[in-house]
Amino acid sequence: MSGAEGKSKSTMSTEASRAKLTSWKLAGIYIGTVVGAGFASGQEVLQYFGFWGGRGIWAIILATILFGFYGTIIFQLGHRWQAGSHRHLVMKSGGPIIGRLVDAVITFFLLGAFTVMAAGAGAVFREQFGLPALLGNIFMIVISVGTVLLGIEGVLSAIGFVAPILVGSVLLISFATILTTPIQWQWADPAAAAVHNWPFSAITYVSYNLVLAVAVLAPTGALAEEKELKRGSWWGGIGLGLSILAIHLAIMTQVPEAARFEVPMLYLVRRILGNWAPLYSIVLLAEVYTTAAGSLFGFVARWTRDNIEPRTGGRRRTVIITLLSGLVAFAGSRLGFSPLVAKLFSAVGYAGFLLLIILTKSYFNHLFRPAAKPQDN
Repeated sequence: MSGAEGKSKSTMSTEASRAKLTSWKLAGIYIGTVVGAGFASGQEVLQYFGFWGGRGIWAIILATILFGFYGTIIFQLGHRWQAGSHRHLVMKSGGPIIGRLVDAVITFFLLGAFTVMAAGAGAVFREQFGLPALLGNIFMIVISVGTVLLGIEGVLSAIGFVAPILVGSVLLISFATILTTPIQWQWADPAAAAVHNWPFSAITYVSYNLVLAVAVLAPTGALAEEKELKRGSWWGGIGLGLSILAIHLAIMTQVPEAARFEVPMLYLVRRILGNWAPLYSIVLLAEVYTTAAGSLFGFVARWTRDNIEPRTGGRRRTVIITLLSGLVAFAGSRLGFSPLVAKLFSAVGYAGFLLLIILTKSYFNHLFRPAAKPQDN
C-alpha cells in the first residue's frame, strides 16, 4: 500500500467516524465516561449530594450546568486543536508549567484509576459471586486491554453501547424505589458529607470526574463534527444530572438506613428484587468496565503519538505500552480495593480544580478568537 493510499484510507476512516458521532452518541460517550462504580453504587451521590438532603437538589442542578459547560469546552477545544490525548489539551491550555503539572497528575491518576477498577472487579467477584478476587482482576484487565487495542473507535463504541444499559438499570431501580416509598425531605447529615459546603461539593464532584473524562472527551471532540459538540455535551450533562437526581431521591426514601451502607444502591435493590439483588452486581461490573477502559485508553494515548489507531506505524509501541500497563495494573490490584482508593483518590480533586481553571481561561482566550489565516509564502 502506498503512502498516499494509506493517508487516503486514514482520512476516509476519520470522516466516517465523524459521521457516526451524532450529538446523541456524544452524549452517551460523555455519560459512559463519567459514570463509574462509585456512581452505580450510590456512594458518590450520597457523599456529594445525599447528605445535604433537600439542599442536595440545588447542588445537583449546579453540577448539571457545570457538566454541560465544561463538557462543551473539552469537546470544542479538542476539536479545535485536534487533540490526540489529554496532554495536547492541558499543555495548550495551561502552558509549560501548570500544563505539565496537570498532565503529570492526570496521567498518573489514569493508570491508578485503571488499577483501582481492576481491584474493584476483584472485590465484586469475591463478595457478590463467591469467586476468587484474582479472577475478577484478570477479567477486568483482559477485557479493558482488548478494548483499547481495538483503537479509539472500539473504546467509544464500547462506552456508547454500555452506557444506556447502565443508566437505564440505575434509573429503573431508582424510580421503582421512589414510586413505592415516600421521600424523607427533612433528613440531612451535612457533617458526614465529603465537602462541607453544597456549592463546593457540586464543583468538587464535577472536577473529580472530569480528570478522568478529559482523557476520552478531548480526542472524541477531535473526531466529531463541530456542530454536534455543544448539543452532545449538554445532552450528556443533563443525562448525568437526571441520573444523579434519581439516585439521590431514591436514597432519600431509605435514609438513614441506606446511608450506613458502602453500596447504598444494593440496599435499595434488595428491597425491590429480593433474592435477585445480586444481578445488580453485573451493572456494577459494567460501570467498572467503562471507567477501566476509558482510563487505560487515556493513559496509553498519552504515551503514543498515533491516537491508538490500529493501522498506523506506531502500532507496536501501542501494543507494548497497553500490555505493560495491564501488567502494572494487575500487580497493583492485588493490594486490594479499599487501600488503593484511600491512597489514590484523595489527590485527584486538586488536579481537577486546576483543570477547570485552565480550561475556563483557555475557553475565553481562544474559543472566540478567530482562527489564524494562513500566510502567503
